Amino acid sequence: MPSYPGISSQAFKHPLDQQAEQALRSVPGFDLLATRFSEYIYERPQQIYLMGNNLKVGPRQYSTLYGIYRECLQALDISPEPTLYVSQEPFVNAYSLGREHPYIVINTGLLDLLEENELRTVIAHELGHLKCDHSILIQMFLWVRNTATFLGDLTLGIGKIMTTGLIYAFYEWRRKAELSSDRASLLVLDDVTPIYKTMMKLAGGSQKYVHECSLSEFLKQSDDYYRMDEDSLNQFYKVLIYNGANDTFLAHPFTVERVRYIQEWSTSTQYSQIRQGNYPKVRKEGSINVNATPQKQESEDLKKKIADLQAEIDRIKSQKDT
Repeated sequence: MPSYPGISSQAFKHPLDQQAEQALRSVPGFDLLATRFSEYIYERPQQIYLMGNNLKVGPRQYSTLYGIYRECLQALDISPEPTLYVSQEPFVNAYSLGREHPYIVINTGLLDLLEENELRTVIAHELGHLKCDHSILIQMFLWVRNTATFLGDLTLGIGKIMTTGLIYAFYEWRRKAELSSDRASLLVLDDVTPIYKTMMKLAGGSQKYVHECSLSEFLKQSDDYYRMDEDSLNQFYKVLIYNGANDTFLAHPFTVERVRYIQEWSTSTQYSQIRQGNYPKVRKEGSINVNATPQKQESEDLKKKIADLQAEIDRIKSQKDT
């Protein structure tokens, strides 16, 4: 398995992730929220819950899983070691959170569905979130979303309207952050096949009928999905589906889109350079030796896109209500 001593997250962070984060930070109210955030969100209660209601993975608890975990930690040069838990949940899912006390939770539904190399894909992905310091923004995202719902109920919808722009910006960033973490998986695996298989199973894998799932057909489906963009109306509907047209925002890109993004990066010069050891590294003082600021114009374009999208969705919803 490859390893990348001293690697900085800027080596593999997707530019769309960087742009969306900058657009998010420029939304009115974000700075105030970030300043006061620690007053509302505490990691300790979650740590108590996980320690009390899940299995803590270690050398003598899920030893195979722990061995995979340690390999991924070494590959991405992550230290100290975040805590890994297994939760008794049938839903196929895993997540990572925490900044002062980071942790990863893997559901038993995911363990039962995936093979070892596919589990390695998921673990590396979650470590990618921690490496990119996504946790604080994800926690803020969850808090803002829940607060918006509460305020909407409390103020007959006025509070929800006030936070709508921030919600759109958070979801836009949240989806782009997944692309960076998928890149972390490729760095660890150095092979796109287990990543593709993982995406296929996340899309509709079944323990009973997994032998009937075809990776080649799934990749063909990804190609067919992108060919739908030849009709501009389909492009419009895709954007609406992502951004709440059906009263549901999507926090992850479609699996077939993630396949295309990682497929393109696997053949890129950037990935090749990282594999050769040419990548930005974290200095001892914690800073990095690259300029990570996205281009201002790209950030402005993304902000405008969010604003235009919000206006269009509001227009469509108003037509539905009438």
